[in-house]
Amino acid sequence: MNPWITTPITAGLVRGAAELERTEHGLRPHRLPARARAQTPDPQLAMVEAQPSGVRVSFRTSATAVELDAVATRRVYAGIPARPPGVYDLLVDGRLAGQATVPGGNTLTIDLAAGSTSLDAGPAGTVSFTGLPGTPKDVEIWLPHNEGVELVALRTDAPVSPVTGGDRPVWLHHGSSISHGSDAASPSTTWPALAAARGGVELINLGLGGSALLDPFTARVLRETPADLISVKLGINLVNADVMRLRAFVPAVHGFLDTVREGHPTTPLLVVSAIHCPIHEDTPGPLTFDLAALRDGGQVKFVTTGDPAERAAGKLTLRVIREELAGIVTQRAASDPHLHYLNGLDLYGEQDSTDLPLPDRLHPDAATHRLIADRFAKLVFTGDGPFARGGARR
Repeated sequence: MNPWITTPITAGLVRGAAELERTEHGLRPHRLPARARAQTPDPQLAMVEAQPSGVRVSFRTSATAVELDAVATRRVYAGIPARPPGVYDLLVDGRLAGQATVPGGNTLTIDLAAGSTSLDAGPAGTVSFTGLPGTPKDVEIWLPHNEGVELVALRTDAPVSPVTGGDRPVWLHHGSSISHGSDAASPSTTWPALAAARGGVELINLGLGGSALLDPFTARVLRETPADLISVKLGINLVNADVMRLRAFVPAVHGFLDTVREGHPTTPLLVVSAIHCPIHEDTPGPLTFDLAALRDGGQVKFVTTGDPAERAAGKLTLRVIREELAGIVTQRAASDPHLHYLNGLDLYGEQDSTDLPLPDRLHPDAATHRLIADRFAKLVFTGDGPFARGGARR
């Protein structure tokens, strides 16, 4: 007798995604809806929004064994050592109970020198978790934060039923690759995921690697997404992409916040500036790979190509952005008492960059994700923090 029960994967079983796209294999979670995706031709954004950071398959069951079939899409950069495959975290009643990776899948090869990409298709694979307690429990499978996923099939040895976030407030967060989870150990240990667990909130993670660029369509997604708590972390991508000058930056921030406020007029809204990043504190972008480090030691590191003197012409640095964001929030808070500011240096500052340096000069490692999460949770979710009372349920 076959003990497995196959349960169709539907939106009721998937949390943290904006929508699910039907593909030839199954369902692809997206963190931006189709309308937003249609408003930019940027392949970087298309890749990262389909990497399901913070997205999980959630259900209640008495099953002792769980299997999930999925097709991975992993990116590989020509000439750069491949990173390990993405991790699937199994949480049982909120506690990590297992980890696995999916074999097979697609490989997206990006040639930075030629400016080209190629896709090699591969088969679906399976993650399997066994030995679970046979009592009723909440199960979450956190999908990899750093590779694309198509969900194919869910199997268990007992029936499942959907679960929701219950009475937990919904925290909607937007940020850069650091919020997305770059170099975190696993999807449930990115700093937003850890902070959400400490704060007892339901996370929707709109951390978009390389893409926290004050895009109007992102502001509209924040506006239209039901949430009890909202945060936007701004700075590093605006510098390393070198997309605007100070003249455009200030009104763009105001416009971004205006749009969010159209849908959430009194929701606690936290503006967070960038953590300490030595290469961009006083030097503008654009950013590029350190080809010497790659050539000589096979190491992925970044360098900035800007000139500090260009600040006089309005080029942005992290120090400039922090000062401007603090001023913008102070100005707006006079008529918006639910708007708050958090200096990113309080999450990871200059001394931290000495004690726990950014391995590639840009992204924190797993230990630093935990440090940032601990500090964020303490400053924001406890005491007099802006999210301490959890917001009002919608």
